[in-house]
Amino acid sequence: MASLPFRQQSDAEESLSAAPPSPDRRPTDHLKEVPPLRSDRERIRNAAISLAAQLDKSRPLVKHEMEAHARAILATLSLPEGYVGWTMVAVGAAFWRDQVMVVPASRRLLLLPHCLRDTETCPAEYDEFGLRCEDCGACRLTGLRELARRRGYRVLIAEGSPIVMQIILAGHVDAVLGVACLNSLEKALDKILMVGLPSMAVPLLASTCRHTSTDEDWVREMIDTPYRAGPVETRSYVHLLRTAVAMFQPDELERLVPRSRPRPSLSETDGRGLEAMEPLSSTELVAYDFLLKGGKRLRPFITLAAYDAMNGAAGSGPEGARNVAQLPDAVKRVALAMEVFHKASLVHDDVEDDDPFRYGHPAVHRKYGTPVAINVGDYLIGLGYRLIASERASLGAEAVVDVLARLGEAHTRLCEGQGAELAWRDGPARRLTPLEALKIYALKTAPAFEAALYAGLRLAGPARAYRQPVARFARHLGVAFQILNDLDDWDGDPTNKRHAGTDVLGGRPTVLWALALEGLSTPGRDELESLVADAAGDEEATIDRVGRLYDEAGAYAKAAGLVAKHRQRARETADDVQPDHLRRLLHYFVDTILDAGPLALVERGSPT
Repeated sequence: MASLPFRQQSDAEESLSAAPPSPDRRPTDHLKEVPPLRSDRERIRNAAISLAAQLDKSRPLVKHEMEAHARAILATLSLPEGYVGWTMVAVGAAFWRDQVMVVPASRRLLLLPHCLRDTETCPAEYDEFGLRCEDCGACRLTGLRELARRRGYRVLIAEGSPIVMQIILAGHVDAVLGVACLNSLEKALDKILMVGLPSMAVPLLASTCRHTSTDEDWVREMIDTPYRAGPVETRSYVHLLRTAVAMFQPDELERLVPRSRPRPSLSETDGRGLEAMEPLSSTELVAYDFLLKGGKRLRPFITLAAYDAMNGAAGSGPEGARNVAQLPDAVKRVALAMEVFHKASLVHDDVEDDDPFRYGHPAVHRKYGTPVAINVGDYLIGLGYRLIASERASLGAEAVVDVLARLGEAHTRLCEGQGAELAWRDGPARRLTPLEALKIYALKTAPAFEAALYAGLRLAGPARAYRQPVARFARHLGVAFQILNDLDDWDGDPTNKRHAGTDVLGGRPTVLWALALEGLSTPGRDELESLVADAAGDEEATIDRVGRLYDEAGAYAKAAGLVAKHRQRARETADDVQPDHLRRLLHYFVDTILDAGPLALVERGSPT
């Protein structure tokens, strides 16, 4: 592994030295206490309102800023650190109230928690949208729903449902108001902050999920937040995110990338095997079907946002929706190509790892066979290059050639990283140093970020001066993201080990593995290698023991320290970038992709 190609070896070596402790994975349960006295809750709430009146509303607060403000309030009031989470919610609600006011009630979504119902008598059932309340009047939900509906809100009893993000990104609502426990609000906070959507919340007084309550008068006051016509002051990337998602809706995808053969109806393709398809259309059918499935569309968003930042950031400004609608189709097609390349890599990656599922559906090779999957992946690569090359008249031949050249570099580097991973997985020895793991990460993950970011800059004008800072920023962002993805692989339910440690069972080289080998004694290293070598062993017992060995070696803490170091370097790189809109965008990527972990913008388990 020592001969792995890596353009920035000194940076990788330096990143392993003196990695500082990181707050990323620190426990947060002790910060989620609810002040038991109403008087203390009122003091915190009033302090948050006073603070918010002094804050700059031109950009959204990020999570670490909210925590800093919360700690300052608690220190001033001489209240315990345990109230940090509750105070952060109060700060966020106060910060966003003016922005919620300029959103019509019909564009607001109220999320209510199912745990306010009486579980012993409630007749309601669940569907994909949450609890289907029957308005029986036996609990508080009926009254709150009735009030919100009279005001014109959309209402869901589903504070943790994935459908919420789908509703937001589909463009159905422009503000979210909610009631939930602090655990649920912590998870929601990452997602809402990610899109920069105006949001307010009132926490539940307990996280027991049964027989809980809330400050109901504050909930009603929140619902009664009046509508006041006016401009949206706070910049938000939500419209660019929505555009990236919308490009992969069936009609818009067909408009931007017309099929070479007639578009089939749903009944012609849904659930049918390859043998039922017309042979000349089969590859295109399978490829388009895969493009429409799943994913957060991070890469096209990066391209669109970078292009927007270099053109005055109109898409994230007060008239963001109108300005984003004017983005040229040529730019959208290049952004779309970034996702097409990503999807190609996923098809091939699933074949190489024999992963059974992707986006909740059978992987392409499992559904249609390995030869078809390889061919579909190759088709998507060709489609991506064709999309960009076809825009030379609109974008200029020089810009198109430059983007294609950078993509070619990214493609070959990604393949080198994947090849190194396969060579390690299939080799006779499982020894791996942390430096070697970071080399693989830099090759597999960073090029996709770099290509998407550079493409957006280049479409806006000459970008030669950005090549080195973009490469440096993408390397630190990509490596930190991949380490967080590894840590996330061990965040499964401890009572159900099938949801944790999948990288170990899949034989993938990770920095956790390398750090464990480095930190364990000789007997510990031998045991670790023997556990993974015994493929016929008990999977749950194997994962449990591997996890304990990782902990014994300090691998989790060391990996978190590496994340902190690469995050800091990404920030430092961003600090030196001009114009201001681009610098703010790069910081936004750090704050969302890294501070919120790999769940922020990128689909779980998709390292490429």
